[in-house]
Amino acid sequence: IKNYSSSTSGFILLGLSSNPQLQKPLFAIFFTMYLVTMVGNVLIILAIHSDSRLHTPMYFFLSNLSFMDICFTTVIVPKMLVNLLSEEKTISYVGCLIQMYFSMAFGNTDSYLLASMAIDRLVAICNPFRYDVVMSPQRCLLMLLGSCTISHLHSLLRVLLMSRLSFCASHVIKHFFCDTQPVLKLSCSDTSSSQIVVMTETLAVIVTPFLCILFSYIRIIIAVLRIPSATGKWKAFSTCGSHLTVVALFYGSVIYVYFRPLSMYSVVKDRVATVTYTVVTPMLNPFIYSLRNKDMKRGLGKLRDRIHS
Repeated sequence: IKNYSSSTSGFILLGLSSNPQLQKPLFAIFFTMYLVTMVGNVLIILAIHSDSRLHTPMYFFLSNLSFMDICFTTVIVPKMLVNLLSEEKTISYVGCLIQMYFSMAFGNTDSYLLASMAIDRLVAICNPFRYDVVMSPQRCLLMLLGSCTISHLHSLLRVLLMSRLSFCASHVIKHFFCDTQPVLKLSCSDTSSSQIVVMTETLAVIVTPFLCILFSYIRIIIAVLRIPSATGKWKAFSTCGSHLTVVALFYGSVIYVYFRPLSMYSVVKDRVATVTYTVVTPMLNPFIYSLRNKDMKRGLGKLRDRIHS
C-alpha cells in the first residue's frame, strides 16, 4: 500500500450523494439554505446593533452567536456547493486541515456562547437585582474572549494530532467536509491513541458548556417552580424557550456524531446528523429567536423602517 505524502496529496470529498442526478437538486436546496442562513443572521446582527434597547448581555451573546454561525457555515457550505457542481471533488491536504480547524473553532465557540446565554438567563431569573453587576459589559466580553480562546486552542490541538497521521491508498472522504471521524477512518496509522485523545479532549471541550447549560436550567427550574402565580412561571420560562430549542438541536446532533467509538461510525446516519448542526441549526437560529421574541420583532421592525426611510 502506497503512503500518500501529506504535503502533496489531497483528498476527495464524496459529498452527500454520489448519484449524479441528485447533485443539482442538492445544490439548489443547500444554496437556498445557505442564503437564508446568511441573510437571517446578518439581519439579527443589524437589528441588535441598530436598536439601543437590545444592547443587553443576552443580545450581545446572540449577535455573536449569529456571527459565529455565519463563519461556521461559510467554512463548510461553499466548498460543498462547489463540489456538487464539479466532477473533481478534491480538497488539498492543507485545505482539509484548515477547514477542520475553523469548523471546529467556530462550532465549539457556538457551544460556549450557548453556555454563556444559559448563565445570562440564570442570573436574570435567579438573581435579578444583581444582574447589571454580575453580567457587566466587561464580564460579557471576557466570556466571549474565553469562548474563542478555548475553542481555537482545542482546534489547534486536534489539527496538530491529525497532521501526524499518514494516509494510504484510499483518500476518499465519505463526507461533505473534512471532519475528524471520516478522516481518521482513512488513516493507515495506528489511530487508537489518537481516538483516545480525541474522545477525551472532545469530552472536556463539549461536555463542559453542556453541563454548564444543564446546571443553569436545573437552577432556573427550581427558582421558577417557587413562583406562586402561573403567569409569573410562564413569563420566566418564556424567556428561555428559544435558547432551549437551539440547545436541543445543536447538542442532540453533536453528541450523536462525536460521542461514539470510530467502530460505530455510520456514513449515512452521520451525514444527516452533521447536516443538522452545520446547516440546519444555523439557518433556524434567526427564526427561533425572532419569531418567539417580542424585543427582536421590534428591533427587526425598526431596522426595516430605517431601511425603507
